[in-house]
Amino acid sequence: MKRSCEYDAAVIGSGPNGLAAAITLAGRGLKVVVVEAASTAGGAARTEELTLSGFRHDIGSAVFPMAAASPFFSSLPLSRFGLEWIKPPVQMAHPFDDGRAALLKTSVTDSSLTLEGDEKAYAKLIQPMVDRFNGLRDYLLGARRFPQNPLPLTNFGLKALSSAEYLSMSHFKGASARGFFAGAAAHSILPLNKTPSAAFGLVLCTTGHAVGWPIPVGGAGSISLSLSRHFASLGGTLITGHKVNSFTDLPDATALFFDTAPRHLLRIYGERLPTGYKRSLRNYRYGPGVFKLDWALSGPIPWKAEGCNQAGAVHIGGTFSEIAEAEFSAWHGRLHSRPFVILAQPSLFDSSRAPSGRHTAWAYCHVPNGCSYDMTEAIESQIERFAPGFKSLILQRHASAPADLEAGNPNLVGGDIVGGAQTLKQILCRPACSLTPYTTPLRNVYLCSASTPPGAGVHGMCGSHAASVHLKRLGI
Repeated sequence: MKRSCEYDAAVIGSGPNGLAAAITLAGRGLKVVVVEAASTAGGAARTEELTLSGFRHDIGSAVFPMAAASPFFSSLPLSRFGLEWIKPPVQMAHPFDDGRAALLKTSVTDSSLTLEGDEKAYAKLIQPMVDRFNGLRDYLLGARRFPQNPLPLTNFGLKALSSAEYLSMSHFKGASARGFFAGAAAHSILPLNKTPSAAFGLVLCTTGHAVGWPIPVGGAGSISLSLSRHFASLGGTLITGHKVNSFTDLPDATALFFDTAPRHLLRIYGERLPTGYKRSLRNYRYGPGVFKLDWALSGPIPWKAEGCNQAGAVHIGGTFSEIAEAEFSAWHGRLHSRPFVILAQPSLFDSSRAPSGRHTAWAYCHVPNGCSYDMTEAIESQIERFAPGFKSLILQRHASAPADLEAGNPNLVGGDIVGGAQTLKQILCRPACSLTPYTTPLRNVYLCSASTPPGAGVHGMCGSHAASVHLKRLGI
């Protein structure tokens, strides 16, 4: 007689994807446990006092366009469990050395007002995708399949499978629009002359206009807390402080879901995996890492360009060529004296992040995977370039090199925050070539991290899709 397990399913890792898998399974009546090595749930989606008392900083992401776009998040009553969103007046600002800034606002026309003659070209490129955003979103965040309605993808697909360099040079005449698009595309952490870096710029610009780049009240930890509370309301069990180092540490469950990097699945199962799949996991490529800084500030950042003080996120790098050179360097294992910097300033819109009159800021640049070099001076000098007087506001800083990020969250291999290099091959075969990439050759063992489709971003869809595959196998 077959022995029954203690749980119907166990999820290893409590990042947004792990919690999404757990919620999807528990919502269908399964008995589910989530085990987390850290003392609190959330993976990188946590908020802590990293500098001074009363200053709350996001450990990982700070701005959440993909959460705003996510069908999984929109399907849950998370406001009942304490999650509130703030949409800044400007979703993203991109300052230039002459004191101007290109601003991404809700209206495509508004965001293009500072693009120096490329307003119509930008609107022609982005507006069709904004108009068909629901169909585009459902495909981009969906499980791998041929779309039932390919129309929303026509305008996107023909342009996405190119480099940001080719798209910006072929569509825009001026430096402002090209630099603005470079900043969005650089979220790919790919060289901007490499396919499909254009896709990331198109997606982030379109998402900004369609749903915004919101921030959660109280920080990223509010997302994880609301998901954990919802999971508990479904009867789920969350165990923290339990590290799974080997096969013997796994919970007693019929099905296992790993919200982990592929290398951790390989470590746990070792010789139990077939040779071909094991080779795919070993050859899975991790991309550049990040060097991250968090600051406690005595006041708001004194941007030269009007509009930057209304933006949740600021892209710091100036021209297309400068950003492209910095990203090319990181990809090829080199440092750059003027890195491209992504900055968030949530305390401008959320007073819970800092004591009255004080502020927090968060920023990072891309560096070679596992790089140990201190990029503090390079990042702060880039900010000072566009906001003279910034350095004088610093009360205290907290620096996180790639090794620090990985030590805090083993999924961030070498400081890679996107679950593996986002090359065209690894978008199509993530983490291995399979029609059902969430499954493994082992029965009832699934991978549900950002190393599966649709990839990076706080959206929960990797976990939701993996859980749905298992539910379908059960006939539920």
